[in-house]
Amino acid sequence: MRIIIALLDGVGIGELPDASFYGDEGSHTLKNTAQVVGGLSLPVLEKLGLGWIDDIPGVKRTQSPLAFTGKMKEQSPGKDTTTGHWEIAGIILEKPFPVYPQGFPPSIIKELEKAWGRKILGNKPASGTVIIEELGKEHLKTGYLIVYTSADSVLQVAAHEEVIPLSELYEMCQKAREIMRGEHAVARIIARPFVGRPGQFQRTANRRDFSLPPPKDTILDILARQGKENIGVGKIQDIFAGKGLKENIKIANNEEGFRVLQGLQKDKKGDLVWVNFNDFDTVFGHRNNPQGFAQALESWDRELSSFLPSLREDEVLFITADHGCDPTTPSTDHSREYVPLLVFSPGHFRCPSLGIREAFSDIAATIAQLMEVEWNGSGKSFALQILSGKNSS
Repeated sequence: MRIIIALLDGVGIGELPDASFYGDEGSHTLKNTAQVVGGLSLPVLEKLGLGWIDDIPGVKRTQSPLAFTGKMKEQSPGKDTTTGHWEIAGIILEKPFPVYPQGFPPSIIKELEKAWGRKILGNKPASGTVIIEELGKEHLKTGYLIVYTSADSVLQVAAHEEVIPLSELYEMCQKAREIMRGEHAVARIIARPFVGRPGQFQRTANRRDFSLPPPKDTILDILARQGKENIGVGKIQDIFAGKGLKENIKIANNEEGFRVLQGLQKDKKGDLVWVNFNDFDTVFGHRNNPQGFAQALESWDRELSSFLPSLREDEVLFITADHGCDPTTPSTDHSREYVPLLVFSPGHFRCPSLGIREAFSDIAATIAQLMEVEWNGSGKSFALQILSGKNSS
């Protein structure tokens, strides 16, 4: 059995029961986006059964969906990228990663400045491209480092490559990783080098993440120990600090993600391939752009139509998400939502709905059973429901 996880970052499907605790009442990334644009055109996801999960304007409830359908509830506290991915891989956190909507506390800033020997600019949640335009000129003049955060549990450090050499920037981020521990143990420290001049600054491809490793084994580790080849596409390596991965392929956007996936299909490479399609969240969700979000969904659906015929009978495709990022609400943060679950395999007939899964980690338990490896982590497998629909023709 070969497994493919297509993760649509930020594509939630309705507020969770505890959404009010996070200020996310009324969030429904898919439905609210569809309402703003007058309905979504997602013919492939519609055929798979997206309309069976919830009522989404423009998406019909097809008579005979091709996929197993359901939605999943997040058990871990929080609503960030790392938490969602880790839970899909089998880890349920007891407490959320720290986030800093007001910037980092003075004690942390003071410690970072002492370790780096340089002052800090910014110290607030911001778009990376916006903040380098805002503070880049002062950075060039003073050599002070631009520090910012986002809705995720991250500390990002931006520096011009002519002011701070890459090796020095990476060393600074490693020192930050050592400082950000205990109650301030953010999921990721990110080096964000850039080049250019005021008004023309550009981030480079020399980004580097210094991630917290998962606190225990994930399904990736279990499969790797059994000799399985796990391949990440996009920011999967950053999220798992490389643990359990044989290889990770960076991508610039959703379209490139599909090109990489098609190449892996052609070469029959990887026992498990996990792709993070990040444009929904980063490019449109956080920027409150429902029109762009809708266009990205429709473009992704068209790419999916070209990819599905390449699937073989011994392959299973999981389509899901890690959290919501409703672009229609006043917040630019993630939203605490259910995530969709579509499971498709050409070798298996659709069975009745998978219902509401009580944890994202049901995917990890299911993958373990499908790939016949022992799993002692969290989650309840629905592999038997998939296998009972085996196509005998």
